[in-house]
Amino acid sequence: MPTDAPRPSRLRRLLSAVAIVFALTGGSLVAPAVVAPTTTAAAAAAVYPTCTLSRCSAARTARTGWSSLGWPTSRGWYSWPYGRYNFTGGTFQNREGQLPANANYNEYDVYPRANGAARDAYRIVVNRSTRETWFTPDHYVNFYKL
Repeated sequence: MPTDAPRPSRLRRLLSAVAIVFALTGGSLVAPAVVAPTTTAAAAAAVYPTCTLSRCSAARTARTGWSSLGWPTSRGWYSWPYGRYNFTGGTFQNREGQLPANANYNEYDVYPRANGAARDAYRIVVNRSTRETWFTPDHYVNFYKL
C-alpha cells in the first residue's frame, strides 16, 4: 500500500460519521417533531349552527356589503368602500356536501383588498334562494352559520 495515498478530508470523515449514525438510528434523528393527524381535513370538517369566532363580525359586515350590491353572481372583482375591492368566486359547488343539499350557493370573499390582489381563505357562502349564510375561515373546511 503506497504511503503517499491522500487522507480523507475532515469534512468527508464528518459526513461519513453522520451517515453511519443516521443508518444506525433509522433516521430517527430527523423525524418530525409533530406527528401528522391520522384524519384528513375533510373528515374533521364540520358545520356549526352559530358563529362565535372573532372574525364572525367581519363576515357579517361582508354579508351586508354583498347584500347592498344585490348578491352578484358573476365571478370577479367588485368595487368596495374606501377605494378597495372584493372578489366573488361565483358558484360554490358544495361538492363535499357539507351544506344543505338541493340548493344553489355563491361564494364571496370576506376581506376587501386592492383590485387583483391575492385572495385569502376567508369566505362567506350564501344560499341563493333563502340567503342563509355561512362563514368559512379555512377555505371550506368548517362552516359557521351567520
